Amino acid sequence: MDCEDVMLTVRITAAERALLRALARGHGGDVSEVAVDGLLDVIPALTGDTDALRLVRVLARPAPCAVTFWLPASVVELLPLVGDHVARLSGVQVGPASGALSAALRLWLAGDPARLAASLTTMHAPAARRSGPRPLGVAA
Repeated sequence: MDCEDVMLTVRITAAERALLRALARGHGGDVSEVAVDGLLDVIPALTGDTDALRLVRVLARPAPCAVTFWLPASVVELLPLVGDHVARLSGVQVGPASGALSAALRLWLAGDPARLAASLTTMHAPAARRSGPRPLGVAA
């Protein structure tokens, strides 16, 4: 944890919390790392109208479990922008950064668990593996 990290508590369902923990175990990290990766995966999609409206539907579902994350300040700064975008499209106020985090994280966790795990693996693969095999040079 860096000194620039921010602690936020979010509301998610028990099933979402279990999935988040399973992804963290499978990834070898902690839930905060997985939450950041999930946000980096889902936030770009929220600039579109369809996914932003899906976010509003996620907010309507109850989420009884509180989970606390440590997030980089640079990621936290994106959350109010997500909330503002959703409010412009739907008229629904997401609330503070923790509300936007909850909704975006829940939207990401609603995806296929195998795809989420694969996405985490891809994000953390060494650069050589991500770019594919390198051609072999033949000495003349």
